[in-house]
Amino acid sequence: MILVTLSFPRLSFLHLSFPKLSLRSLLGALTLGLALPLQAAAAPAPFTGDPDVEAFIASMQERHGFNGDELHQLFAAIAPNDTVLAAIQPSAAAERRSWQTYRNGFVNARRIRRGVAFWQEHQDLVREAEFRFGVPGEIIIAIIGVETEYGRNTGRFGVFQALSTLAFRYPPRAEFFRGELEQLLLLARENSQAPLSLKGSYAGAMGIPQFMPGSQRRFAVDFDSDGRVDLRNSPADAIGSVASFLAAHGWRPGEAIAHHLPPTFVPLPELPPGDLKPRYDAPTLRRLGLPLAANDTKSYALLDLASTEAPTEYWLGEENFFVITRYNRSSFYAMAVFQLGEKLREAMAQPELLSSRVSPGKPEATPGSGSGKSSGKGMKKKAGNPAKAARPAPRREHHTVGNGTHHRA
Repeated sequence: MILVTLSFPRLSFLHLSFPKLSLRSLLGALTLGLALPLQAAAAPAPFTGDPDVEAFIASMQERHGFNGDELHQLFAAIAPNDTVLAAIQPSAAAERRSWQTYRNGFVNARRIRRGVAFWQEHQDLVREAEFRFGVPGEIIIAIIGVETEYGRNTGRFGVFQALSTLAFRYPPRAEFFRGELEQLLLLARENSQAPLSLKGSYAGAMGIPQFMPGSQRRFAVDFDSDGRVDLRNSPADAIGSVASFLAAHGWRPGEAIAHHLPPTFVPLPELPPGDLKPRYDAPTLRRLGLPLAANDTKSYALLDLASTEAPTEYWLGEENFFVITRYNRSSFYAMAVFQLGEKLREAMAQPELLSSRVSPGKPEATPGSGSGKSSGKGMKKKAGNPAKAARPAPRREHHTVGNGTHHRA
């Protein structure tokens, strides 16, 4: 063994032992050892002094009357978060994404069981939300189930840091996230909250329903009438706010959501799938051979849900399906919400289903075929007590960032 004794200014003597090495190898090892502490000490460039951050602070002062010194203190207290930047990147396996795998992560026995318990606990609130906003209870509960598993997983990231990271270190969507950072500061001021205390997802979504700050300011409601909107701790506010969001984005009470096309369906060149917005009118679809009712005048989106382990599923999406995608711009997300909602409604009507195995979604009748009604059928309105106005209905025909940003499909 070779014993080497080195002396450094301001450091005690270091005694390093190496196996027998050539002089070149020894010097190379020493050079690497001296470089490592310098690399470890390197940190992401801070926000303070960043020209874009300075411009943002100046804008918040001019447009909203914020105190510049206080904003500088907030940015000085944080640094860019590399975990956030890694999480926001498109998945390397995006091209291999599977609808069946995605579905199984959300439409499963645990979420159905917990969703029924959540619905039963808050069924009066759900009925009131159905009555006031016209959105079926199963869709409200399913969104909360997909987003946070009924409030269990609301996020551990500091939202101010996450949004700052994406606003100033993620150029592809910097404009969007700077807008949400602005909304967060306004929201915190309105509610007398410290911006650094707010927790949420890596993309800045917060609370039981995972609202982005801008959505919370525009669409959230004080559904328990306690004088404030609290999406983190109030299931009532979460339930009412989800319904409010969907209603504001054009939910059509009583209309269907989606229709499964037969396994024999083959897309035509005239009908490229993929657009979430209903663009194909019923007369055109009838002319191309789809079995729609003669009096159907609606428009539909053609959806393709691909799986690596199963044939691609094709669906027709109605306007209400598109409305769900305003919560998260993903066909996988919206279909998971829809199918979880179907399972929840069935389980509420037949509790014995909770102990049965969750099977893959069965194809629904195509629109106008006269069989099977979807969860988009809507509630029955009655005069009198809103809490008694709507109940889970019998089987009826038929869910990245609109509101949240953390699902991809």
